[in-house]
Amino acid sequence: MSKRLAALATTIGAVIASAALVVTQPTAAGAATGGFDFTRAQVATTGLRAPWGLAFLPDGSALVSERDTATIAQVRPGSPPVQVATVPNVSPGGEGGLLGIAVSPTYATDRWVYAYFTSASDNRVVRFRLDAPQSQQAILTGIPRAQFHNGGRIAFGPDGMLYVSTGDAGTSSNAQNLNSPGGKILRMTPDGNVPSDNPFPGSRVYSYGHRNVQGLAWDEAGRLYATEFGQNTWDEINYIQPGRNYGWPTCEGVCNDTRFTNPIVTWRTAEASPSGLAHANGTLFAAALRGTRLWTVPVNAGTAGTPTAEFQGSYGRLRAAAVGPDGWLWVATSNRDGRGTPAADDDKIIRVPPAGGPSPSPSASPSPSASPSVSPSPSPSPSPSPSTGTRSCSATYRLVNQWPGGFQGELEVRNTGAVTTNSWTLTFTLPDGYRITQMWGGRFTQVGNTVTVTNESWNGTLGPNMTTTVGFTGTSSGSINGAPSSVTCTAA
Repeated sequence: MSKRLAALATTIGAVIASAALVVTQPTAAGAATGGFDFTRAQVATTGLRAPWGLAFLPDGSALVSERDTATIAQVRPGSPPVQVATVPNVSPGGEGGLLGIAVSPTYATDRWVYAYFTSASDNRVVRFRLDAPQSQQAILTGIPRAQFHNGGRIAFGPDGMLYVSTGDAGTSSNAQNLNSPGGKILRMTPDGNVPSDNPFPGSRVYSYGHRNVQGLAWDEAGRLYATEFGQNTWDEINYIQPGRNYGWPTCEGVCNDTRFTNPIVTWRTAEASPSGLAHANGTLFAAALRGTRLWTVPVNAGTAGTPTAEFQGSYGRLRAAAVGPDGWLWVATSNRDGRGTPAADDDKIIRVPPAGGPSPSPSASPSPSASPSVSPSPSPSPSPSPSTGTRSCSATYRLVNQWPGGFQGELEVRNTGAVTTNSWTLTFTLPDGYRITQMWGGRFTQVGNTVTVTNESWNGTLGPNMTTTVGFTGTSSGSINGAPSSVTCTAA
């Protein structure tokens, strides 16, 4: 296809996306590639600017870092992105800026959000709380920075450790220098210390000999894989093992040198430039920038099968990929990063449903309330209400989606009183044969058909007429049209 026709196809796709959030694309590899149905892909949100990192909060919403604006947006499918934080001390330029983002595995209790960004002097990893991003704790500083090759992906592994991918910052010798954090995958405790079982005593270095790693993912057995940008010839996916040397700058792609570990997948640079990486169902999903496609790679115990491409030319440059707590595959575009051809509604996030399951429309989700109740971490609370006055609330149920054997619903909680609530509790009765299996925005117990829901720590405080939403999925038998009855809300 010529460049002109490719650009026309991209523009047409963008027009369709702006007309309706649900977009169906043809699939190159069948309707169930890697366990996901790419024929039912949906545009979940639009209007982002060079999104880079993607991480999920306990309520199921996503935090998205924007490289050039240094902002973090909260994304709920079907709703516009909501800016929830601006990260200070970020110095965007070239490939640098606000890059990777991660949510603490114990976020429910500590509320830490981690970010990798380019400052005026280095690349660094910090942590902060969303309601106070200016109060940063430095986890690691002194990572080499440059216009290019800044690395930037961060993720918590199944071992609870924080993994950080760095670039060589344009100085290839950094990759082989074990005293430099550049050109490495680093492993550290959540507070930045060196784990006792790291391969090099006293060092955060987990693997080295990397040029520019921007994707990290683990399989079900805890094996780590990483995407890596080549120079002019070969891009890579590597199976990362502790202490191994992956060859840069001596090797680009596969080479016959026993000192180095070869990649398990290579592509020509025009086909890939792989950034974000996700794993599910024995398959890696690599977001390709220059290649404008999503590579799907079957993997088995550190070996790779034949890659196939999805979304080829459909959405432009792809930067991030992650499997959400909803079981869907989330993919972020990067058309406003200075190298793409953005459509009017770029950048966007696309979601791909699991194969064989129901497809709730993202447009069914209401837009987040402007109140502090929707903040993913405690926002500054409304002014304390007087101790006198009646506290009351209501709850309205809405069926989001249903399918044989299961359903998805939500309850909108509203403060109907004249003073601010400190907490709220819902009780309702489900039809016979119904059982809740997962909930976000609240904590539930179910005894028989009776369900009790209490607020999370961050959404119990509601000013008058403010709302928050509790979502849940469950199983059902018999009628699939049943709804909760006797829904009551008690405020304190």
